[in-house]
Amino acid sequence: QVQLVESGGGLVQAGGSLRLSCAASGLTFSVYHMGWFRQAPGKEREFVAVLSWSGGLTTCADSVKGRFTISRDNAKNTVYLQMNSLKREDMAVYYCAAGIRGPYGSTKVRDYDYWGQGTQVTVSS
Repeated sequence: QVQLVESGGGLVQAGGSLRLSCAASGLTFSVYHMGWFRQAPGKEREFVAVLSWSGGLTTCADSVKGRFTISRDNAKNTVYLQMNSLKREDMAVYYCAAGIRGPYGSTKVRDYDYWGQGTQVTVSS
């Protein structure tokens, strides 16, 4: 049984930082591209960042470039999202996802096979 469990969300002031973690089990983590998505109330789930299975290529949404960094530790079956200079518009439920489509990962929700339950990030002004 595949499980992705996110942690690290919470309340932070605008300009602050958080680091999200996603621990995976029940799958061969090292062959999966790992992505982060987010969903704000009333909006569709949107791509944030993806890291290829090898860790060699990352892709980030324009809205988070220069502020968010995705990384992975294959020995711990964990993917991270370091979020700096947080803004009110970053407030959402953040989900990690695992998929194998494409050589470097995908920015599309439909290309991921497994999802975590999400962790809430709240940014106060």
